[in-house]
Amino acid sequence: MDQITTNPIVIGIDAGGTMTDTILVDQDGHFKIGKSATTPKNEAEGFLASAEDAADAWGISLQDLFSGVNVVLYSGTGMLNTLLSRTGRKLGLITTKGLEDMILMGRGLQAWADYSYADRLHAVTHHHPDPLVPRRRTHGVTERIDQFGDVILPLYEHEVHAAARKLIADKVEAICIMTIFSHVNPVHEKRIAEICREEIAAAGADILVYTSHEVRPVIREQSRLNSVLIEAYATSRGRKQLKGIEDVSKKYGFKYGVQTLLSFGGLTSIDHPRLHETMISGPIGGILGAAYVGRLIGNDSLICSDMGGTSFDMGVITRGQTRIENEPLMDRFKLNVPTLHLDTIGAGAGMILKVDPLTRKVSLGPESAGSDPGPICFAKGGTEPTIADCDAILGRLNPHYFLGGKVVLQVEKARKAFEEKCARVLGVGVEEAAEGMIDMLEADANNALRRVISGQGIHPSEFTLLSYGGSGPLHLAGCSRGIGFKDIITFQFAAAFSAFGCTTADFMRRHSVSTQIDIGARASDDELQAFGAKVTGVWDDLTKAAVDEMVADGHALSKIKTVPFLMMRYTGQLEDVEVMAPLSALRSADDMRKVIAEFEAVYAKVNHRVSRYGEAGFSITELGLIATADKVKPMLVKRPLVKSDPASAHKGVREAYIGGRWHKANLYEMDLLQPGHEVIGPAIIEHPATTLVVHPQDRVHLDEWTLLHYTHA
Repeated sequence: MDQITTNPIVIGIDAGGTMTDTILVDQDGHFKIGKSATTPKNEAEGFLASAEDAADAWGISLQDLFSGVNVVLYSGTGMLNTLLSRTGRKLGLITTKGLEDMILMGRGLQAWADYSYADRLHAVTHHHPDPLVPRRRTHGVTERIDQFGDVILPLYEHEVHAAARKLIADKVEAICIMTIFSHVNPVHEKRIAEICREEIAAAGADILVYTSHEVRPVIREQSRLNSVLIEAYATSRGRKQLKGIEDVSKKYGFKYGVQTLLSFGGLTSIDHPRLHETMISGPIGGILGAAYVGRLIGNDSLICSDMGGTSFDMGVITRGQTRIENEPLMDRFKLNVPTLHLDTIGAGAGMILKVDPLTRKVSLGPESAGSDPGPICFAKGGTEPTIADCDAILGRLNPHYFLGGKVVLQVEKARKAFEEKCARVLGVGVEEAAEGMIDMLEADANNALRRVISGQGIHPSEFTLLSYGGSGPLHLAGCSRGIGFKDIITFQFAAAFSAFGCTTADFMRRHSVSTQIDIGARASDDELQAFGAKVTGVWDDLTKAAVDEMVADGHALSKIKTVPFLMMRYTGQLEDVEVMAPLSALRSADDMRKVIAEFEAVYAKVNHRVSRYGEAGFSITELGLIATADKVKPMLVKRPLVKSDPASAHKGVREAYIGGRWHKANLYEMDLLQPGHEVIGPAIIEHPATTLVVHPQDRVHLDEWTLLHYTHA
C-alpha cells in the first residue's frame, strides 16, 4: 500500500446493527478504515471506538484526527430503533373530520408488509402495526379543501381550539396536523397550527407542532400522514444521538457541525428540518459507493449486495440509473420519502440458529445476536449459536485476528454450545451441521439475488456483482454461485464500504411537490409552452427554498448547484420514473419536447424489454429540485500489475472445513496483496475487518484498482 503523508480531512461513519465502521479520507483521496461494535444505547461510544481504531490505522491520535478534519458524516440507526421499539414522543393528531380512523385503518400494503408467506396465508396470525397515535388523541375538525385547492368548507376554528386544549391536557409532547389536500393548498393546516401555538402559549406548555405540508407536501394522504407522524415521533431521539456524536467530535477538536446521509443520497446537517429523510441512511451509502466505483472502472450495470451481522441488502444500478422509490415501507409504515431502492432480507453472520427438538426443523433468525451480547464466540454473554459461531468452528475465521486481534474468538465455547443446541438435536456431526447452517444462509441470499434479477427483467450476464459488508466476502462464494454474473467484485475495505459510500456523497437538499400535469400525445405547441411555463414556475419556487436552506447551513452561494427533476409516467401507468431535467427552465414547446424525449430515454433504460408507449400521452406527477455542494471524495488509485504469485502476502496455513471436508487452506493478508496477484482456493484472505473465503479450485485476482475479482471454478 502507498505511504500516506497527509492527515485525513473527512471522517465517514456507518453504524449498523452489529458493527460501526469508520473510513478516513485525505485531500488526495487516500483512505483507512476502522471498526468497532455498535453501542445502541449510546451510539457515541461505538462511534468514538471505531474512529479511534481508524486513527490507529492512520497512525495519529484522536485529537489530531478530529482537529484536522473538515467533515464528520454519520449514518446510524437511532431513529429507526426508536420506531421499532416504540419509544418516541407522545403525539396528538388533528385531522379533517371523517379521517380520524385513518391511522388505525392504514393501507392494505403496509398492514401485510414484513409478513412471511405462511402468515399471509393464515390471517389468524395477522395484526395491524401498533399506532403511533391512539384513537383518543386523534381529533377531527370540520374543514374541506378539494383536489384543486379550492375551499369547499371553511375551517371551524372553535373545534380546533377545543382539540388543542384537549391535547394539551393529555400532556402530549407534539401535535401533528394533516388535512386532506393540504399539499395543494395548505391554508387550513397553517391556521390550525397558529391556533395550536396560541393555545400552547396560553397554557405555558412546551409542545412542538408539525404540519404535513411542511414535512412532505405530496399526494397520498396516508403516506403523508405517516411521514409527519414519524418526523414528530422518532426524530427527537435521533437528534439526541446525533447531537451526542457532534459533542464527542467537538470535545476532541472538531470545529464544524456533524453531517448525516439522506435516504436518497447526499449529505445534510443533523439540524435538517426533515430528519426522517435520514432514517435508513446506512445501506444507502453502499449504493452510492457502488455507483462511484462503477464510474471509476467504467462499469454502469451493477448489482450491489451488503451482508453484515443482521441483514442482506441488495440494490440494482442499470446502465447508470438507480431506481428511486417514492413510498418506501419502514417498519410497516408507508412513507412519502424518496429513497434509493433496496431489497432486504434477514440474513447475516449474526443470525441466531434454532433447531426444533420435535421436528428437527432448522430456523435461521429472524433474530440477530447483534453486538450485545453478540455471537457465543465473542464471549460477551451470548448463549445462542449464530452463523458467525459456525464460521469460527469451521476455521474460516481466525480466532486471533478478529478486528485485528482486539477480540479473541472463543471457538471451543462456541463449539460446545452449537453441538448441544444444534448438532446433537439434528443427529449429525458438528462440522456437517455448521456447514449446513452456512449453506442455508448462503442459499437464502443466493435466492434473494435471483429474485431481484428476475423481478427487474434483467440478465445476470450483463451485470457485475459488488459484494461488501463485514460478512459479504466471508459468504461471497455461496451467495453468488451458479447465477452467472458478468463479474464478481469485492473490496479490501468491504467492511466499511457503506461508510466509504457515504464519503462519496455531496451535500444535498431535495425539495418536491405533487402535480397533475397530463400532456396529450398530440399536444399543440401552445399547450406544450403552457405546460413548460407551469413547470418552470414550480421549479423557481423550489430552487429558492433549497438554496436558502443550504446557505443557512453555511454553504457559499457560488458553490451550490441546482438540478430540477420530474416524476413522469405514460398516462394510465401506476409507476413513475425520475427524470433529471435537461434544462433548468422550459421556455418553448421544443424545450418541453426535450423533457419528454429525456423521459422516454430513461424509461427505456430502466424498463428493459419494455417498449415505449408515447401514444398514451405523458403525466407529470411530481416536480422537484436537487441542490448540491461538492466535497472531497476518496480515490481509488490505479497501479501497475505485478506477477501473479502472491507469495509476498502469504502468512501460513490453517485447517478449514469447506465442501464437506477439512482442507489445508493457504492464508493471505488482504492488504499485502498487489494488483496482478492471483489466489487459488482453498484459501482464506484475511483483513482485520473482514475475511474472504476462497473455495477449492475457485480463484481471486486483483486488478489495477486493487479490487478483488472472484471467479468460480
